[in-house]
Amino acid sequence: MHKIVLIGSGNAATVLGRLMKKQGHEIVQVVSRNLENARILANELGAYSEPLTAPSFAEADIYIISVLDQAIGSMEKYEALRGKFVVHTAGSVSINALANISDRYGVLYPLQTLSKFVDHIPEIPFMVDGNNADTIDTLIQFARTLSSKVSYANDNQRMGYHIAAVFATNFSNHMFALAEIYCQRENIDFKMMHPLIEEICTKVKLYSPYLTQTGPAMRDDSFTMGKHLEMLSRYPELKYMYIKLTENIIKIHGKR
Repeated sequence: MHKIVLIGSGNAATVLGRLMKKQGHEIVQVVSRNLENARILANELGAYSEPLTAPSFAEADIYIISVLDQAIGSMEKYEALRGKFVVHTAGSVSINALANISDRYGVLYPLQTLSKFVDHIPEIPFMVDGNNADTIDTLIQFARTLSSKVSYANDNQRMGYHIAAVFATNFSNHMFALAEIYCQRENIDFKMMHPLIEEICTKVKLYSPYLTQTGPAMRDDSFTMGKHLEMLSRYPELKYMYIKLTENIIKIHGKR
């Protein structure tokens, strides 16, 4: 098992910290720009807290940086990280963002939506990279203590996963939010959509989403689409989204 210092106190740091502790690793310290958040997370994990500007951090095997993507490049200015085994957890940031900090660095990217306010810890696939073969092997072995789904991914592959994840989760969740808003405006119960959403999620695991696409656009059902657009005239933004998504389904599936 490893001793770990967490750099960050947000969603990713919190959920990963919980998972690592659950799997028997020791979180020895939580470091953050927001010292109050660091204290809260450190207390939960049985660790000490320090501000990011501290002259030194606790001794550990791995220093895991889970901060905003745009802040990773500035980590090199913190002397306390010099020469440590450092990894970041971002999908869209190059491994080389850590090159000026240490001669041993890598990436431990959790391919999952993470929220510290959710009670359960979800299954988390990890995409791993390192600056040399030994580092990659160490991180793969470490990641396997956290998940059964671990894979090597270089910068381009990791960016590809990140973009796909935006489509698969962020955009799809936004569609759920639009449906919820529409239901509220029409005074109908969004919870009636839950079985439908669960069925779609089940199908995604078993079949190609491309092959299981359904709906009026797939049927070339212009009558139904016309009725939908007529009702959506009261909600121009939703109508616009409906039109654009319908056009894209027709284009992708070669209809008309």
